[in-house]
Amino acid sequence: MAREPTQQLTRWLNELARITDEPGKLTRTFLSPAMRRANARVGEWMRAAGLAVREDSVGNLIGRLEGSRPGAKTLLLGSHLDTVRDAGRFDGALGVLLPLVALDMLRQQGRILPYAVEVLGFSEEEGVRFSSAYLGSKGFTGTLRAADLKLRDADGIQVRDTLETLNGETFTLPRAAHRRSDLLGYLEVHIEQGPVLEAQDLAVSVVSAIAGQSRGRLTFYGQAGHAGTTPMGLRRDALAGAAAFISTVEGIARTRPPLVATVGTLAVSPGAPNVIPGEVTLSLDVRHPRDRARRAALSRMLGLAEWIARRRGLRCTWELTQDGNAVACDPKLTRVLAETVRKLQGRCPALVSGAGHDAVVMSALTPVAMLFVRCRAGRSHHPDEYAAPEDLRVALRATLTFLERFAG
Repeated sequence: MAREPTQQLTRWLNELARITDEPGKLTRTFLSPAMRRANARVGEWMRAAGLAVREDSVGNLIGRLEGSRPGAKTLLLGSHLDTVRDAGRFDGALGVLLPLVALDMLRQQGRILPYAVEVLGFSEEEGVRFSSAYLGSKGFTGTLRAADLKLRDADGIQVRDTLETLNGETFTLPRAAHRRSDLLGYLEVHIEQGPVLEAQDLAVSVVSAIAGQSRGRLTFYGQAGHAGTTPMGLRRDALAGAAAFISTVEGIARTRPPLVATVGTLAVSPGAPNVIPGEVTLSLDVRHPRDRARRAALSRMLGLAEWIARRRGLRCTWELTQDGNAVACDPKLTRVLAETVRKLQGRCPALVSGAGHDAVVMSALTPVAMLFVRCRAGRSHHPDEYAAPEDLRVALRATLTFLERFAG
């Protein structure tokens, strides 16, 4: 690459952000047309950097660089290439493209690592299309289950249907891509998606743990009716029940920090301005760094949902679509990464990630570590998402040094 490495990284991030399913906004969901184009383009960059490229049965993009020692173990680096709707260009993509730039820098310098490296671009992490995250990393680690294949998107298409279209044959649940004994670990570089690094005026830092997360769908069933002729006292308004529940969720989360809880989607039926809503389905996302506290909060919320439904003459059901425990990052990998960061910027506080990451699933296969990069105003999952070039440069240097320390 002729460009300065940080400029190259920025150019790739910008180009990848133009590959989208929705004109005018960045959206790439699991195995969508834009995801297929993104894999093809990033695959070209991987080959140019000297990596051998393949795609697995769940659409994960994998670039492999062999080490100088035959039979050496493998270090995994990566993140996801899918996005939320109307996304920013750094979330996920940074963790795929930054290690690729680092490896290409080593190639241009004629340096070969003694161990093998794989750069992973996971096909799904955000859970947008099927309301369940980590389909890509689950496939890579051999933890994808039959229940995952039955999930349906808004068009009624199952995960299984999508994967069989991809592979052109009956889909079989994949085994783990590697044996645990063959791996050195997994490093994920990611924007912080929070304000701590900006408040402390630091470019990067390490992650000590990732909060546990429960996600699902809650549906309130009432009775649709005419908006003009049904007295207020005789209504069974599903949306009014959902609104009461949403307010309850916020109240519980506000009084139990660091608990966070979010209702992010709402589907109202029949959905007409002159009809009382008869059915409402909402998403619920609950997170906490301690699993017991998260489960207790979720149980209380669902209990109150039942109470609200009975009080209003409604019925409610709950479907859990994701339940992930909190994950501690590996102390040894994190110590090496933290020492590297301290040499670059003096300090390296350990942060807890409230956001979920592929590292959660990868921890079932290999030790994991994460490097957070400062993002402006802590803003993420939004077009204004931004990491400054000077911070990307620090993250790139930290990653290079981390790779070299392994070589030593």
